[in-house]
Amino acid sequence: MFSRFGGLLGNAMTACTSRLTSLLPSTSPFQQQIASISTSLPFCRNNFLQFIHYRNGPPKRRARSKDKSPISGYNHYKGIVLKTVIRHPKKPNSGNRKCAIVRLSTGAEVCAYIPNVGHNLQEHSQVLVRGGRRRDLISVKANIVRGKFDCAPAGGRK
Repeated sequence: MFSRFGGLLGNAMTACTSRLTSLLPSTSPFQQQIASISTSLPFCRNNFLQFIHYRNGPPKRRARSKDKSPISGYNHYKGIVLKTVIRHPKKPNSGNRKCAIVRLSTGAEVCAYIPNVGHNLQEHSQVLVRGGRRRDLISVKANIVRGKFDCAPAGGRK
């Protein structure tokens, strides 16, 4: 790596030292060398970065993940219900949506929606949680799978 940038460093350093020597008053050669060593690196850093930009182009930008959900990247998680809560949806919708605060096997806590009518979940129930957010509920980014572990299958409609 140093051999690759050796030429770059040499070019940048000689340009900087020539500028510095023109700025400094003429004194002994030893004092000029000391002054160029002590001030050349901060002075030349921007020039060197511009030179690398010119040679190699701008640095490659890495895309950041937009999904901040703790379930992202996995299909299902096992979790334990800490508390069942009732959430109210955002503005155009109305009604009471049944949700549960679940501690996942990873240790993260998630608010998960309980789909369909009626449920038998209570504190310490084991549930299977899959990803997918509820658009009309704030901070609900998971769904509970009905009919797995302690959650009864859906059958409330007639």
